[in-house]
Amino acid sequence: MGAWWYRNILEPGKLPLLLALSAFVVTFAVTRVITRMIRAGKGPFRNVTPGGLHVHHAVPGVVLMTVGGFTAIAGGRTGWGSCIAAVLFGMGTGLVLDEFALILHLSDVYWSKEGTISVEVVILTSALAALLLCGFLPLGVDGLTPDEEHNRLTAVGTVVFNLLLAVVALFKGKPRMAVLGAIVPMIALVAAVRLARPVSPWARRFYRGRPRARARALKRAYHHDLRWSGLRRRVDYLIGGAPSR
Repeated sequence: MGAWWYRNILEPGKLPLLLALSAFVVTFAVTRVITRMIRAGKGPFRNVTPGGLHVHHAVPGVVLMTVGGFTAIAGGRTGWGSCIAAVLFGMGTGLVLDEFALILHLSDVYWSKEGTISVEVVILTSALAALLLCGFLPLGVDGLTPDEEHNRLTAVGTVVFNLLLAVVALFKGKPRMAVLGAIVPMIALVAAVRLARPVSPWARRFYRGRPRARARALKRAYHHDLRWSGLRRRVDYLIGGAPSR
């Protein structure tokens, strides 16, 4: 176990990333437990409202992210300073992304259906950080051989091609696959070659004069949502709590 830890975590310098990811997940989980207890009127926790102003937990989250980020920049990637900075940044990110929907809508939608997007963003962020921790590099350059890595043209071409695939996936209305595809090229390729979502910019631009393609996109989106939307909603509600409106 000690050899594995040194070879896979310490030697590649991934301890700060592991600490940041752990702090992020734990902070989000604890925050959701506390907010659900406050909502149910149980336990000693209450909303922070000095002078009648409701201070959302994204505020201390921004402070922690700022302190952690600048500490990491000032202290480098090694030593205890980097570990402390990683924990602070992970905690701050957990608090901020837990209220991602509030930032997006500029409205307190925490316990609404719109608020469940915060849970999805947290899950997506955790997945991306875990992929980086496992050794995946952005834009697919982890798949290059040592000789290809020394060939700048090959490396740049790989990055640009995979970035284009991710952008196509985004314009086809598949933001989750686009973000994950920036790390895992095959995901971006699959998202780019398959039919676009019917309300996406790609569909509005390229399916306008192609009724058959638009009909196929509508049918595919309907069956996809029928199969996965209910499951995704149940997972969101299980993690973040069912909305009240």
